[in-house]
Amino acid sequence: MFDEPTSYLDIKQRISMAKVIHGVSYKPQQIQAKYTGTVRQLLMAKLKGLYNDPYFNNEIIKPLKIDNILDNQVLTLSGGELQKIAIIVTLAKNTNIYLIDEPSAYLDSEQRIVVAKVIKRFILNSNKTAFIVEHDFIMSTYLADHVIVFDGQAGVSTVASAPQTLVTGINKFLSIIDVTFRRDPINFRPRINKYDSVKDKEQKLKVWLFCFNNFIFIFYFFLP
Repeated sequence: MFDEPTSYLDIKQRISMAKVIHGVSYKPQQIQAKYTGTVRQLLMAKLKGLYNDPYFNNEIIKPLKIDNILDNQVLTLSGGELQKIAIIVTLAKNTNIYLIDEPSAYLDSEQRIVVAKVIKRFILNSNKTAFIVEHDFIMSTYLADHVIVFDGQAGVSTVASAPQTLVTGINKFLSIIDVTFRRDPINFRPRINKYDSVKDKEQKLKVWLFCFNNFIFIFYFFLP
């Protein structure tokens, strides 16, 4: 039994303590390439038996499309390439809790959707718990099952709602910040409508919900 093991510790020390006590797998926000070797060598060292495991390969490694960089030196990888390798290594650890800080960093919009799909499917299928810090709207709405909306006056007071369904919670959030989204007709990405434009006014008069392929994009519009 541990009584307040985080007392007098800063945030980095607290994370380290949690990793020791609970066996947490942690992907930090800032990723630095320190390994002197190829991507293949790094993954074989970190993943061990999972490197050749059919399930892990099909569910994690192959979807992230790293085949063309396996023989590249880790020190030469781009930010996006490092991000995908870090996610693979984080999910490879056999633990019950995963802390993943900003998995969308350095990734383009298509890669973010793929990464979100990989993380969510892995966590649900393995019956594990993940705490994910994310600021990207598309990725956040895909990863979340429920939403807690905070409202109030900055630095003065705030009120937290009870957990709401994703659609209800996101619509509530958008109503607070007075923003509507539309679907781009070419690439299907969400676009913020210009305030008080025809589209903005039109969508504030209705509730329009769009879902594509169950996992690619979900767009939410609200009634004020």
